[in-house]
Amino acid sequence: MSSKDLALGVMFLLQTTVGILGNFSLLFQYTFLYFTKRSLRSTDLILKHLTVANSLAILCKGIPETMTGFGWKDFLNDVGCKLVFYVHRVGRGVSFGSTCLLSIFQAITISPRNSRWAELQVKAPKYMVFSIVLCWILHMLVNIIYITNVTSNLGNKTSSNKKDYGRCSSVRQGETADFLYSLWIALPDVVCLGLMLWFSGFMVFILYRHKQRVQHIHRNNISPRASPETRATQTILILVSTFVFFYTLSSIFQVFIAVFYTPIWWMLNMDALISMCFPTVSPLVLMSCDSSVSMLCFALIR
Repeated sequence: MSSKDLALGVMFLLQTTVGILGNFSLLFQYTFLYFTKRSLRSTDLILKHLTVANSLAILCKGIPETMTGFGWKDFLNDVGCKLVFYVHRVGRGVSFGSTCLLSIFQAITISPRNSRWAELQVKAPKYMVFSIVLCWILHMLVNIIYITNVTSNLGNKTSSNKKDYGRCSSVRQGETADFLYSLWIALPDVVCLGLMLWFSGFMVFILYRHKQRVQHIHRNNISPRASPETRATQTILILVSTFVFFYTLSSIFQVFIAVFYTPIWWMLNMDALISMCFPTVSPLVLMSCDSSVSMLCFALIR
């Protein structure tokens, strides 16, 4: 085991530990609030599914990468490779989709009462469960290709017709078919990214107009505390900005991996590290920005 493999193993171990502890803590806190019948925001249901999806993405990427870094390279058979790749992709997709739903529902929530969105403010909560279930089903169907195309490298079964990812390989179907598969898998992410940017821009516009209306209060040296809706909106905007940043970095590496016939090891490892950044960082962002969750956390510690 080389020093670079050991360093990568330690990095993946730390990232996995922080990510799992953060997401499990956040999930426990929202579950505790639910069972104690405390007031919950309408978006808290989406946040619970976000933490579950983050946990799946981290576990299925972080644990295999950590084991590889510490010297256990050949431990996944065909079923293990299919399961790890599939669950990771589903968790990653639902994590992105949940972040997109957060921006959409929050934009509808803070829209002015006299706007075109006013009617949706009443209907939106009714479609929240349906939207979350649809998000899970969509990504389970889109990523089913990994169950058929991914195989293990145990027994040196790699060949010229496979793309090697270290522990596992994917079967090549030809340049045209591989390109169409890539477009098919990337389509939900691109749609989510576009919707997030659109609704995030809308939320920024609403917050700016609200700030303009209350400027006279600041001129009188009064600094009113931001409303719960404003604080929640700012938290979601920070979360979306974090997503866009890490998604852009991950997409760059995904393009390089797709272009190279045999991806270089450091590209695969960097892509794995970056792909785990958003699931790891997002619960920390939510806990640091969400006052109600932070207060509960302090209360549980005390």
